[in-house]
Amino acid sequence: MRDLALTCILTVFITFPIRSQNKLEKEEWLKDAGFGMFIHWSMDSQLGIVISHSTVGASEDYTNRYFNELPKTFNPTDFDANRMVVLAKLAGMKYMVFTAKHHSGFCMWDTETTPFNIMNTPYKQDIVKEYIEACRKHGLKVGLYFSPEDFWFLHQNDELIRRSDIDDISEELREKYIDYNQRQCRELLTRYGPIDVMFFDGGEGSLIKVLKPFCWGINPDLLVTRGELQTPEQYLPGITSERVWESCITMGTQWQFKPTNESYKSGAQIIKMLVETRAKGGALLLNIGPDAYGNIPFEQDRNLREVAAWYFINHEAVDNVHPWIITNEGDIWFCQSKDGKNVYAALFGQRDWPRGERREFLINSVKATPDTKVSVLGQSDKIVEYMDLDPVSRFNQEPDGLKISVVRAQRIYNNHKWPNPIVLKLENVEKALDPPVIRTVDDPGLADREVTFIVNLDDLGDADRVGIAIQYRKAPTTLNERVAGADWILTEVIDADNPGKYKVILEDMDPGTYQYRAAVIHPKIMISGEIFSFTIN
Repeated sequence: MRDLALTCILTVFITFPIRSQNKLEKEEWLKDAGFGMFIHWSMDSQLGIVISHSTVGASEDYTNRYFNELPKTFNPTDFDANRMVVLAKLAGMKYMVFTAKHHSGFCMWDTETTPFNIMNTPYKQDIVKEYIEACRKHGLKVGLYFSPEDFWFLHQNDELIRRSDIDDISEELREKYIDYNQRQCRELLTRYGPIDVMFFDGGEGSLIKVLKPFCWGINPDLLVTRGELQTPEQYLPGITSERVWESCITMGTQWQFKPTNESYKSGAQIIKMLVETRAKGGALLLNIGPDAYGNIPFEQDRNLREVAAWYFINHEAVDNVHPWIITNEGDIWFCQSKDGKNVYAALFGQRDWPRGERREFLINSVKATPDTKVSVLGQSDKIVEYMDLDPVSRFNQEPDGLKISVVRAQRIYNNHKWPNPIVLKLENVEKALDPPVIRTVDDPGLADREVTFIVNLDDLGDADRVGIAIQYRKAPTTLNERVAGADWILTEVIDADNPGKYKVILEDMDPGTYQYRAAVIHPKIMISGEIFSFTIN
């Protein structure tokens, strides 16, 4: 059982204790949309530093020059909102979220609430307005990032600049702070027509509790993501959730433009994140950071165009899709169409697949019907340029799974190579199994170099017996490592024929921080639970 080649991450449903106050149809829209562009940009992009946070713990000299001098040189004359929105649309994004105000308090719109805004720069134009008009022109939903925490406000009121809620300031200043944020939100929600999405960041206590009902009072159709939904930052959840979620992830290592010492995720990594997000029922909010002139940096632009090429071919596999009964079998990742008629299988891990070569795949979770059809998205199955061969896709139902044989036929690059996954479209298929249900318990027992895990086996699915184990690995230390992921190590397997709690013990662990997840080994597939971590000192 430990040699089983097929691995998949469990499709299990997480129930949140408090139901979202968003309208359900708005959350359903986000689940269907699935891909958005996040834009972190403010006047400190001129320095290529972390957005806003450099003022926390800064000297008074630094802080005064930041608030008073830096805006005087912010003049992004190359900013073209239409160009940015068109690129997002080509890449398959259905909405955008723009930093109207980050923690520094600098407002990228023509506000009456503070002089610390875009109109008091050499640019002297309402960037939020330009952005919103471009989104509407090209049919993308309009989202705004808004920070209730405001360092300029704190500084003006002789408060220490810090990340904090409002409970540790005087009642008089607290009321002033709330009013200040409400006036800004009212401007954003009433001046430009209906806003579709609001991403609150900071003020997760009292400030957001006040601002959410205030904003819904102005626009009941507003979808609040952060502050109301699960919004993992810089990672993807390990399992599927019943409710939509939205992961926000940077293309590089910094949210705002970083001119030097930057490391970007490749186009291939972004495609993998997008497919995995959709397979788990979520939305990917991919961040870019324009430079001081308003341009999208070269590397970010090029990576998005690689995503655009893949999306142009395979849009069916990520638009309006829901999770399949499992997320993946090894390097094959699944979604199904919203109407349930089609299953899409993205074939990752196929390095150096020459154009014109036929390869075979065995899929365990899918079963053919008399009406089944198999094809490759973007291909006609009729011709391979410059080659005399038969490119027709074939399939055969075998006892251990659906055997599929396909040719990579389409010419995407001039050198005939294409490093990204082709996607199978499986029409009129059925599920071939009922998967077991496993849960990782986030409370390992630590004693010296010994770790005791508890695994909850909730359901054996259609199997009489399954194996129970833990998968573990050293925790990644960088964002790119987190995306790529190291290979998992599987512990000894425990035989199980009933639902219940099972104990797995690891001994003689080396010091370090580890990730772990529960695993259940079904006769056809291996399924993993949510990922947690522990540290051995």
